[in-house]
Amino acid sequence: MEKTFNRVATVVAHASGRPWAFALCLASVLVWAVSGPVFHYSETWQLVINTGTTIVTFLMVFLIQNTQNRDGAAIQTKLDELIRSGAAKNDFIGIEHLTEAEVEEFRALCVRAKESSERAAVIRHKSTA
Repeated sequence: MEKTFNRVATVVAHASGRPWAFALCLASVLVWAVSGPVFHYSETWQLVINTGTTIVTFLMVFLIQNTQNRDGAAIQTKLDELIRSGAAKNDFIGIEHLTEAEVEEFRALCVRAKESSERAAVIRHKSTA
């Protein structure tokens, strides 16, 4: 069931981002709006668009969130592998599971390392000039 859901979620998320999907939705809204006078702008007429958009939105949230979660996990895994196999510090693997404050400590560490590297480059440049 999970594989089927993933496949459906991927297909729907991909299709919903296409221009034809937007055009289809826009056409639906235009047909609904033009039909207003025919139905005398009744409550049922209004209920049709409200119900339709609510159902589509409700379902799309879950499908798109599933796709985003899988994409994010795949990207994170790829980044972790690059860190693990390269010269970078392995301390950064898995930092997406830390609290915001802990991640901020890592950001500050990176800023300090960058500033230190820039100062060292300026000193090297001055000594060779």
